[in-house]
Amino acid sequence: MLLVAGGLQAADKKMPTDAELIASAMSAAPTGIAKHATIVVPGADGTMRTLRKGTNDFTCMPDNPATPGPDPMCADKNAWAWLGAYMAHKPPPPGVGLAYMLEGGVDASNTDPFATKPATGQHWIRTGPHLMIFGADAAFYDLYPKDTTPDTAVPYVMWPGTPYQHLMTPVH
Repeated sequence: MLLVAGGLQAADKKMPTDAELIASAMSAAPTGIAKHATIVVPGADGTMRTLRKGTNDFTCMPDNPATPGPDPMCADKNAWAWLGAYMAHKPPPPGVGLAYMLEGGVDASNTDPFATKPATGQHWIRTGPHLMIFGADAAFYDLYPKDTTPDTAVPYVMWPGTPYQHLMTPVH
């Protein structure tokens, strides 16, 4: 779930069309949610550009081509507020939220929320299709593994012990 300020365009890739960005964003969630979700894309200045206004409380974002795998995401209102705080390096707001990443995702670290590439000797963490739970009570996260190199086939806590810890739950 790597979100990097500065937009989605990778230096060596052609910027996708709005229609391609919308299709990518919609692939993150179940069809019944995605077809009514707001679709946004980060701009070069870090602000979000709305590609399509939705009618439900979900916001979807397309794949980030700067990461080595697909990672579109679709989040409910509370999860989107949590993600906004994370991207701004601010404390997450109270409230439990849910987000989907049905195309899977890649992350640079399971311990450093702001890592942009794996540490020396480490590798990208590749997670298959999953959903995430944000903002739960700390005791909830204590029920799940918090490994540096997680087993992504089972639920695990990403970024444990930080304000940005959340549960990653595979969807098979």
